[in-house]
Amino acid sequence: MKILVTGGAGFIGSHITDRLVKDGHQVFVVDDLSSGKKENVNQSATFLELDIKDREKIYELFGKEKFETVIHAAAQKNVRWSVEDPQFDASVNIIGSLNLLEAGRQSGLKKFIFLSTGGAIYGNTEDRPTKEDHEAKPVCPYGIAKLSVESYLHFYQVQYNMDYVCLRLANVFGPRQDPKGEAGVVAIFFTKMLNGKQLVINGDGKQTRDYVYVGDVADAVVASIDQKETGVFNVGTSKETSVNSLFLEIARIAEREMEEKHGPALPGEQQTSSLAVNKIKKDFGWEPKVTLKEGLKLTYQWFYEQHEKL
Repeated sequence: MKILVTGGAGFIGSHITDRLVKDGHQVFVVDDLSSGKKENVNQSATFLELDIKDREKIYELFGKEKFETVIHAAAQKNVRWSVEDPQFDASVNIIGSLNLLEAGRQSGLKKFIFLSTGGAIYGNTEDRPTKEDHEAKPVCPYGIAKLSVESYLHFYQVQYNMDYVCLRLANVFGPRQDPKGEAGVVAIFFTKMLNGKQLVINGDGKQTRDYVYVGDVADAVVASIDQKETGVFNVGTSKETSVNSLFLEIARIAEREMEEKHGPALPGEQQTSSLAVNKIKKDFGWEPKVTLKEGLKLTYQWFYEQHEKL
């Protein structure tokens, strides 16, 4: 199958690309390298440095290649930046996505797989693990944009018969994650430990997240390609882990004795998150295979090897 992966030089997109290449697909990667790295791209994939906001070039690419499936991982993913500049966030996450959808419609695209978000769409909920039918009330432009694209996908299916799957991801972690981002707490903690720097936990550290390994996310994407079911599906573990517990496990794996130091809480930070995965398990036969401890060991090994190269 001829597949386009947007954001394929990034953390999650590059793992998806690796898996697709392994499965024998013809894979094209589009990335503007604003946060992704060219060295992340599988050498068997065709790489194009291209901004999804560039409507003319996107249309030209789709018209030439006639992709069968698009896996849309490219995004402006910084929640804080989305609050500071909602127009730029929308230009990437909404208009960029519409460029792909329109180009796909005009070129006969069969399926569009969209990497959405769980936490930023659901927010703090009493109903945890949170199911897909829970009311969505995002309180940041990033979440609003993701939810908007989900609505556009429904429109394109009804109006143009384009099949789609929205994967609402939990907190993804694993090798290649950017330690400079705001959401990659695992990458941040491991990098600071390897550099001998003090880790600082925001607030009391009791805030919880649903941590899912990037390899399992890639499996979920692959599982959705050939399925007839469309709609929204959570991708997580249905388990909550506090930042304090994560800190202790990371210190144990890295074999470091570290003081548990706390700093100020981040204003408006989400306090709880856990996603129900019954729907994707039933419809796609997917469930997470890598435990948090196993995933942390694999992630630490990668960061350790990268640190040794420096």
